[in-house]
Amino acid sequence: MKEPRYRPNVAAILRRGDGRLLLGERSDAAGCWQFPQGGQKPRETPREALERELQEELGLAPESYRVAEQRGPYEYLFGNGRTKDGFDGQRQSYFLLDLIADGVVFDFGTESPEFRATRWVYPTEFKLAWVPSFKRGAYRQVFQDFFGVLPG
Repeated sequence: MKEPRYRPNVAAILRRGDGRLLLGERSDAAGCWQFPQGGQKPRETPREALERELQEELGLAPESYRVAEQRGPYEYLFGNGRTKDGFDGQRQSYFLLDLIADGVVFDFGTESPEFRATRWVYPTEFKLAWVPSFKRGAYRQVFQDFFGVLPG
């Protein structure tokens, strides 16, 4: 049996001053809420991928946040034999970011936006049912590692 191929990926946990975390509702899956994330391009560092993805998905400039912590990798397989760009799953570096800009307005872009809406939740309010089943193990571990909570 062949070893799974994991796509390098970054994910951003954006935290407001009140401790709430940003989630985006996927444009292609109503009711599916997740952290902003995206693939790391060849010759791109995880930090460069993070900055690019936040700019593309939310219109959020690097001066709007500061990196508080980085952890990973966290891995998941897409499941059911599904692949994306030849990869069987994703290997993610997670960044906990503190929002430092006041009055941020997110810009989802006009070409195939990743998100249709955003919401802010406390770590203890997050529900695993909001993400696809194949991502739940990674999300469970992320919440345990970053916040010491196990989401319901």
